[in-house]
Amino acid sequence: MLYYIIKIFLSAIIVVVVSEIAKRSSLLGGLIASLPLTSILALIWLYFDTRSIQKVINLSQSIFWLVLPSLILFVILPILLKKGINFYLSLTISAIVMMLFYGVIMYTVQKI
Repeated sequence: MLYYIIKIFLSAIIVVVVSEIAKRSSLLGGLIASLPLTSILALIWLYFDTRSIQKVINLSQSIFWLVLPSLILFVILPILLKKGINFYLSLTISAIVMMLFYGVIMYTVQKI
């Protein structure tokens, strides 16, 4: 149980640090947020738990393909906000489009 608490604590610290840095500098906050910290932590935890190189390979390849549709959120959100659309509506629309892109990518990757 302590192991899971440590994993949660370390992951939460990253989120708090990014949000605090972003308050002071959006560029630096964006840089830190864009780092694949969650993916790196997931790869570390997976390897630590399983010692399986193949599982790490599979996860890293899946992450690559599934990062692509997440990028659409960061394209659409600022466009909608610049058009004066409410933040929550803009975020919702961007998230829905992102989920649609996730569906397309997952369908495509399964066919490959």
